[in-house]
Amino acid sequence: MGGLSVLVLAVAAGLWALRRGLTPPRLTDAPDLAPGDPLPQAVKLPTVGDGRQLHALWLPTQTGSPGNAAPAVVLLHGWGGNGATLWPAARALHAAGFAVLLPDARSHGLSDADTFSSLPRFAQDLDAALAWVRQQPGVDAGRLCALGHSVGGAAALLSASRRRDLAAVVSVSAFAHPENVMRRWLEARHIPYWPVGWAVNRYVEHVIGHRFNAIAPIATLPRVACPVLLVHGLQDDVVPPDCALALRDSTPLAQLLLVNGQHDRFDNESALQGAVTQWLHNHTGLP
Repeated sequence: MGGLSVLVLAVAAGLWALRRGLTPPRLTDAPDLAPGDPLPQAVKLPTVGDGRQLHALWLPTQTGSPGNAAPAVVLLHGWGGNGATLWPAARALHAAGFAVLLPDARSHGLSDADTFSSLPRFAQDLDAALAWVRQQPGVDAGRLCALGHSVGGAAALLSASRRRDLAAVVSVSAFAHPENVMRRWLEARHIPYWPVGWAVNRYVEHVIGHRFNAIAPIATLPRVACPVLLVHGLQDDVVPPDCALALRDSTPLAQLLLVNGQHDRFDNESALQGAVTQWLHNHTGLP
């Protein structure tokens, strides 16, 4: 086999592996319920326009009613996770008076599969979840919030940049730009950015149908009209805190909360949940 044929086969194999990597392994763990926790309702949500369904866990409030409607928040997990990974945050917000929905993004958890996962598809699924929540009895559609982690946090900013019906957004451990995420991934594997990394990024853009510059949080956050809380771990070695600083500086509507912790866990979860809950209270009118 000639050298050119070997190169073509190697490139084809690499692109196949890259495309396959856009669908992460599924995590289907159920919430780790503690004594006294509310029992979530398993529900199915329709996506918009493609016939797929999302699995979600729903925690309605006990006091919500047409005459006393409650604020609601949709919590969106990160890459490879599922709704149950955000159960501690959901439990805290529900105890504070919020109706809470924990959807599994497509190709994650118990939701329907798709050809690949991407930031825009995360945002599309968040849109579907928000549309479902606003129709539920006892929910105040004027006090609708979104909270996302990592890719879910970036998706919350992308979704919020295209709508004007959210009261507040919390983005946890979000990156500033997908290009930089890929650069760090390549550097860790000693793969040169030029020309290999550049070509990989352009191929990913082709597959997902979106330019990184258009969907990057550093581009979408300035278009968000509601208050935004950015939460980031000081010891995050997946997405450096510099990303959070850049996002904060991109708009006067963003507030940054830097805390001790990593990308997906923080040193004092209870204190952080209290701070986030209080911030959401301040922007939804809860006492």
